[in-house]
Amino acid sequence: MTTTTTAVLVPLLPFLGALAGLLLGRRAPGFVRPLAVLPTLAAAALAVVVAVRQGGGAGIHAATRLTDTGSIPIDLALHVDGFAALVAVLVGVVATCVQIYSTGYLRDDPRYPSYAALVSLFTSAMLLVVYSDDLMVLLVGWEIMGICSYFLVGHYWETAAARSASLKAFLVTKLGDVPFLIGIFALAADAGTFRISVIYTRLTSSVSDFQLDHPTLVALLLLAGVAGKSAQFPLHTWLPDAMAGPTPVSALIHAATMVAAGVYFIARLLPVFAASAAALVVLAVVAAVTMVGSALAALAQDDIKRVLAYSTIGQLGYMTGALAVGDRGAAVFHLISHGAFKALLFLAAGVIIHAAGTNSLSAMARMGGVAKKAPDAYWTLTIGLLALAALPPFSGFFSKEAVLGAAEHTALGHEHGVPAGVGWTVLVAGLATALLTAGYAARLWLLAGAPGHPAGTGAPAGTADIAGAAVAPEEPQAAHPARIPVVMNAVLWVLALPALASGLLFGVLPDWFDDRSLAPTLATSVLGTGLALVGALVTYAAWRHTTALAARVPLGPVMVPPAAEPAVTEAEAIAGHDQVYGAAAPPDPADPGRLLLGPLHRHAATGFHLDAVYAALFVRPVRAAAGLVRFLDREVVDTYVRGAGTAPRLLGEAVRRAQTGNVQTYLSALLAGSLVLAVAAVLVAAGA
Repeated sequence: MTTTTTAVLVPLLPFLGALAGLLLGRRAPGFVRPLAVLPTLAAAALAVVVAVRQGGGAGIHAATRLTDTGSIPIDLALHVDGFAALVAVLVGVVATCVQIYSTGYLRDDPRYPSYAALVSLFTSAMLLVVYSDDLMVLLVGWEIMGICSYFLVGHYWETAAARSASLKAFLVTKLGDVPFLIGIFALAADAGTFRISVIYTRLTSSVSDFQLDHPTLVALLLLAGVAGKSAQFPLHTWLPDAMAGPTPVSALIHAATMVAAGVYFIARLLPVFAASAAALVVLAVVAAVTMVGSALAALAQDDIKRVLAYSTIGQLGYMTGALAVGDRGAAVFHLISHGAFKALLFLAAGVIIHAAGTNSLSAMARMGGVAKKAPDAYWTLTIGLLALAALPPFSGFFSKEAVLGAAEHTALGHEHGVPAGVGWTVLVAGLATALLTAGYAARLWLLAGAPGHPAGTGAPAGTADIAGAAVAPEEPQAAHPARIPVVMNAVLWVLALPALASGLLFGVLPDWFDDRSLAPTLATSVLGTGLALVGALVTYAAWRHTTALAARVPLGPVMVPPAAEPAVTEAEAIAGHDQVYGAAAPPDPADPGRLLLGPLHRHAATGFHLDAVYAALFVRPVRAAAGLVRFLDREVVDTYVRGAGTAPRLLGEAVRRAQTGNVQTYLSALLAGSLVLAVAAVLVAAGA
């Protein structure tokens, strides 16, 4: 089988698996799990084969004309270079792990067939984005991911949180997709083609004098779509709320699909952005604000999954920062490294939520025993957090240092065409984020693995079921630990390996990318690691100071019966979380994040009130305009319509009353009318 055929099968197999799963899910339930796992596993294996054959050498190209549009044709085109080959391997491996994990996590979920099919379709769409060489075909995969995320985030549609989160994710990303589509058309109009490789070659070739007519406009329009899809400021607000979906979906979205698509798209078309210094400045500012703001927000979250969600936003900021300083190799290196340890973190968090019966870090700190109830999840979570904190020798250290090294290189004026200020912006923000990242990673680890304070736990507040009603736990959870499927723990250890060691590939990856060194530099390594250690130690000191308060300030933990399935545990924990630990709940003085952030904590906990700002600027005016339109339609337009019908009706009633059917009445009226006409004629004649 040729390499081209193998590459075509990579996105095709998950698509066929999704189609078969949707058709056979209810008729043949025994085939659902094989149809979910095997096509995705085969796609991952074929992606590895393609990567090995590509070997970092010349790109693999294939194309066939899809349609003539009358101006710029659309091609079904394939392009596999080192970037595409390795990102496809990441997508395939993470998607396979998610599908295998889901067989245990959603083992008794009645909607598992549709869920598994949507995950396969999601995977196929991302692989289409990775391998596609035509912007319009890429857009198809881009939009399919959007609709899949809507259905998957809303999987627990019985809960209000899931319904609103799925709608918010869909609308916010579509808000960015509108200028993104315009940007694609503008780019194609300037370049005369939709082919990505052709555009890249024309802009980078030393023998070509091709230039875009409107580089800044095109770059900013495309950046709007990337900001929505990759959850960058100011269109990042949908991602934390999307945690209302199942944990495996969160792992897939954050690690290998959806949010990674935007970063990968800019990497493929980086010369378009590099053609405009203004676009690079905007990209750097967006990256800096995203990094620092999301790290501060993560330090104030109580929901373990929201902490990880904000961490994803921050790590994506690192990637866009690397792109802003002109190093797409460092950006994709961090994308791959982050994909491994972020999938591990989310899937480990899913096991911990199931074992603890809550998604609240404050509740876990008081209950304790998570490390004993779920040792595999706790220790693999530890590996993931060390990678997230970028401590050597874990993978996150090497990929983050590649980003900081690229920023330092640009800040010192060594990157042609990129302003030095862009490098300094990314470098300073990256170092500050390294400090904060280690802080919130340490906070999560300390609270989730705390020994517990039985005296401060208080009576269980009960369980909020999927509909929001209170249900008392059947038995104390400590007496019967939650049953964790073996397949879930096995997946965690599989993902722990790349989270631990994938960073060591920094010496090999330049051959797959642009031959730029990804090795850590001394200055940024010392600064970054030093700041990370400071952040972790300061957080530990704050935790030691506040941990005694947990015993004196009882909070009712949202607990779920230990016999519940993992997916049920998560759905009920999410539904009941805000009742005890949400914005309306009293502040928890035992939270070290509150001590570290001080008065900034209440703002960071709400994401710096961006949702409120958007509600005031956009939602309320739109609703007011809709109310005005409804008033005008009902009270004005409908009034005229009703009036137009009332006049003929009244006339008809008058005529109907005159039609009595009595001949004498008709003759009398005829004679009276004749008499009136005669009198009128006489008067007219006399006047004449």
